[in-house]
Amino acid sequence: MVGRPRSEEARKAILKAAIELCERDGYPNVTLKGIADAAGVGRQTLYRWWQSKGEVLMEAMTDLVGAELRHPPVSGDAGADLVAFLRETFALAHGVAGQVVVGLMAEAQSDPAFGAELRARLIGPRRQALRSVLERGALPADVDVELAVDLIFGAMWYRLLNRHAEVDETLAEEIAALVARIG
Repeated sequence: MVGRPRSEEARKAILKAAIELCERDGYPNVTLKGIADAAGVGRQTLYRWWQSKGEVLMEAMTDLVGAELRHPPVSGDAGADLVAFLRETFALAHGVAGQVVVGLMAEAQSDPAFGAELRARLIGPRRQALRSVLERGALPADVDVELAVDLIFGAMWYRLLNRHAEVDETLAEEIAALVARIG
């Protein structure tokens, strides 16, 4: 990074403001000016550290859900771990995290570099966590784990984007039951 080092206090205020604005106004209505105003910092501060609201919100999401994304539950019961993992994942989708991730995914469709960053920082770690749960015995050895990950997250994304049904605890339990029947 060129220029002055980041103030951790300002960074946290900016990330908090970005999430709060997204929750209040919706992702499409968040602006860098609005984030700067809500955080009590100058716009130049944001532009020095981030190029877009997507970058700000991706960092905010990484901070918000960071460690949990990489450490799936481990109880010794692969089926119970899958249910717990999916419940946690789907619970995030109900709040502002779901709004942010849908907005980030929309931006990623027209910006390949941003899409690669989104996959590396948020989507990839969550896919890896699900993969590790499935590989601990939730699926038979002859089932393609990558395809199972795509199917599970595909159901979540389809519902988040289409909004025809909930992404909730019931879906987590139904998916886990379906996976158990495969075995």
